[in-house]
Amino acid sequence: MNHTSDELPPDWPTTERQALAVQLDLRTRVVLDEPGPPPGAPLTAVGVDVAYDDERDLVAAAAVALDARTLDVVAEATAVGRVAFPYVPGLLAFREIPAVLTALRRLGAEPGLVVCDGYGLAHPRRFGLAAHLGVLTGLPTIGVAKNPFTFHYAPPGPDRGDASPLLDGDEEVGRALRTRTGVKPVFVSVGHRVSLDRACDHVLALARDFRLPETTRRADALCRRALAQAVTGG
Repeated sequence: MNHTSDELPPDWPTTERQALAVQLDLRTRVVLDEPGPPPGAPLTAVGVDVAYDDERDLVAAAAVALDARTLDVVAEATAVGRVAFPYVPGLLAFREIPAVLTALRRLGAEPGLVVCDGYGLAHPRRFGLAAHLGVLTGLPTIGVAKNPFTFHYAPPGPDRGDASPLLDGDEEVGRALRTRTGVKPVFVSVGHRVSLDRACDHVLALARDFRLPETTRRADALCRRALAQAVTGG
């Protein structure tokens, strides 16, 4: 089993107060004025996701690199370790990022875009997992979530590619994006160094056959396998 508890970033917070201070500091470093990699260009898109075993206090992270044009897997890696932070809504990235960083280091491929199962700017303090991971790695990142969190939106049109703003009051923090005609949308938000328009274009390109992008589907399956193997000793 690859524990990550000994591989925490320096000064990793252990309390809610410490984590909030780090979050408020790091959020000022999010880059929002870069368009990001152009859709359709040669690109290695990396999906990251985590799975938990709460009884054993374990988290498994997976990073899966795909050729964005063919959706073929070109590399994958996992990391399993102790959960690095207690469960606190709005601070979930502190539970996930140490293991995710380890998986990314083991990947053996250079990400051109990182796709997180979660949120970026669509966060109460505009600093969800995708933004946090982007700032720490410097990589272009986006968040693709299955639900709108605490935000509201008007249903987008019924066809693939239809979208509507995801709103916090009058502020657009992401987009509800229909990736399959007649299927409920996903919720896309900017993480770091990618525009919202391009984030949505990339999600559509990566979600050719299913509601979720292939990056997320592959990473979800891999982290679940890694956790099961860690628990059973397989």
